[in-house]
Amino acid sequence: MTTTPKGTAIDIQGCSKLYGNFVALDDISLRVEPGEFMSFLGPSGSGKTTTLNLIAGFTEISRGEIRLGERSIVNVPAHKRNIGVVFQHYALFPHMTVARNVAYPLRQRGIARADRDRMVAETLAKVHLTDFAHRYPSELSGGQQQRVALARAMVFDPTVLLMDEPLGALDKKLREALQLEIRRIHRELGSTFVYVTHDQEEALVLSDRIAVFNKGRIEQIGTGHQLYSEPKTLFVGQFIGESSILRGPHRAAGDDTALRIGDATVTAPGRPRDAGDQVILLRPEDVTVQRPGTGAVDGRSNLLRGRVREVIYLGSAMKYEVVLADGTAVVARTAMADEPFAIGSEIELGWMPKDGKLLTDDGSVGGH
Repeated sequence: MTTTPKGTAIDIQGCSKLYGNFVALDDISLRVEPGEFMSFLGPSGSGKTTTLNLIAGFTEISRGEIRLGERSIVNVPAHKRNIGVVFQHYALFPHMTVARNVAYPLRQRGIARADRDRMVAETLAKVHLTDFAHRYPSELSGGQQQRVALARAMVFDPTVLLMDEPLGALDKKLREALQLEIRRIHRELGSTFVYVTHDQEEALVLSDRIAVFNKGRIEQIGTGHQLYSEPKTLFVGQFIGESSILRGPHRAAGDDTALRIGDATVTAPGRPRDAGDQVILLRPEDVTVQRPGTGAVDGRSNLLRGRVREVIYLGSAMKYEVVLADGTAVVARTAMADEPFAIGSEIELGWMPKDGKLLTDDGSVGGH
């Protein structure tokens, strides 16, 4: 069941955060729509948690405006913003039972005992912890503790829920299970969720849209599909999903750009930009491997020769790491073959020109 969104929009307009001469956030702007699940994705120190803390009111803004709906919250203290927050380290009270931990924000708000008990029971049911109400945090698994923290953040029915890497301390299998729980809860609540993570797979699973942060700025905002298929910058292209980067002297070739790679020329759609060197970004699933001299097959007219360095069995597919003559490594992922190429084999890589993403070299990926 999907609930009609009741969440509040978040508008961040020209926000900066400075610590002395250090710029933690540099003039960022974004809007989170009511009821949307937005993830902030980026490496450590990119500004994503700082932005979350500005929304929560835990950090003072240096410049700019933040609005919840129509209301500016720049000068509103954290406890008056009515925002739920879930931290990576659960911050549960060890001397309180699960029920009392979840009831804590209701007691702080002066909610009557009968209403408080009802709200706690309803919220524990949503996170499948009804039978654990009288246990203490030390008697729970990591995943159960995280669900208690989630219940405590949402028990007072906030229209905005913020989560700062809440699954970071859990193992992979449990993380994946709780990701599905968080998606289900978001659909049921209809609140606005903002989720901080450095894990791109987690962001892709959970989010309606993703804001990619880098060095205090937002590189791109879009759906997972948009960020993967149409990255606007080289940083976004290599941060979202697996990729290979081709560099070489470039020139205009009609409406395309041609790169010289060793003694071969490959093309990608789009004319060269005025500023910066151009690179071609390739996704592994767009690259095929074949015997040398096979030539263009099914429109794969971009052809490069290389030698297989690694062969990885993925069950339904094979992944090859192929090294070109100039030392560039290219990754190809293909369907299972009866006789996969062996390490050391000389092979031909092929892809359609339209599948290469032409991007300006921003220095975010080292050369070969």
